[in-house]
Amino acid sequence: MRLSFLEPLYAEPGPFASVYLDTSRDVEHPERAIALRWQRLRDRLTRQGADRTLLKVVEEVVGADTEVPGMHGQAIFAAHGALVLDGELPRPPAHDSARYGTLPDAMPLVTQHIPEIPYLAVTVHYSGLPTAETHGWVTLDAETGTWPASNVTPGERLHLRVAVATWHHTAVRLGHQLDEWARRAHADAVVMGGDKWASNVLIRRLPHALRDRVVRVGGPTATDTGRALLEPQLNTVFHGHMAAHDRTLVDIFIGRHALHGAATEGLSATVAALQRGQVAALLLNHPPGSSLRLWAGPEPTLLTLTEEELISFGVRAPREERADEALVRTLVGTSAELVVVPESELTLDEGVGALLRYADPGTPS
Repeated sequence: MRLSFLEPLYAEPGPFASVYLDTSRDVEHPERAIALRWQRLRDRLTRQGADRTLLKVVEEVVGADTEVPGMHGQAIFAAHGALVLDGELPRPPAHDSARYGTLPDAMPLVTQHIPEIPYLAVTVHYSGLPTAETHGWVTLDAETGTWPASNVTPGERLHLRVAVATWHHTAVRLGHQLDEWARRAHADAVVMGGDKWASNVLIRRLPHALRDRVVRVGGPTATDTGRALLEPQLNTVFHGHMAAHDRTLVDIFIGRHALHGAATEGLSATVAALQRGQVAALLLNHPPGSSLRLWAGPEPTLLTLTEEELISFGVRAPREERADEALVRTLVGTSAELVVVPESELTLDEGVGALLRYADPGTPS
């Protein structure tokens, strides 16, 4: 997973207010519920030292995602009296939270984007008889997205009505159009639902490479929910899966590690590689818990396991930070990717490893 979308968070130094709250609209009086949640979080930020100006900035955007229906959440980051980043979460946070600290609490936002699977969703609706002589229309909707974030931030949507008499012929052109669209989106899969006959006609006319990525799904295929096209089916198809891009990185890591190449494993060796800017992708079995701490300096690569080591690098005011916050800053600052790989796929020493950009005699092992 690439973390470039977090770069605005680290353009300026902290301290930051980091807020996560449930802003679901599927409850009675949602605005009142959101206001009550925010009041509790506001009090928490006040106790942590946030000033009124910063609180006002956050308050102005709390619950502003009124156009997003159903269950979801909101993440808000502010610093120095200005909004830095905000966005919708595809599911409500497990617990509303608010932190005011030196680094932004970005890992919960990252984990809501994982596994970041790009896809193309297609629905084909037709209620008549499966014959070209029948009068009527085939309705096609298609949408690109990156699951699960696309549940609340859907991508580009295509909507077409095609005369059933021309469906066989038009499906050839549509197949090439969808293939090009899927290529641009780097889609791992094409999730298709709707009428069986009309869908089969389209699938048979897709280019072979795209046809092999089609996943047929059943169930309701509403197109006007305001959420992602085929959202329930997407959640079923992709749950527990890794993005093809991330799986490739894991396979490269396994190969290099077996040959003692440009890969490392374990917390100490991985932190040392992060200090050197060697890490192309950080691999984690689980995001670090809030109890794990690292020492951090003013630059992203100033990251150590101990205070003494950080002082030896010339840092005059070392800070002990939550490991998850410090790691995300270092990954963004060094343009490294993050891959969360289930232990069933690969068990990492201490739950952490790294695919390196290069190896040299100074590379930690």
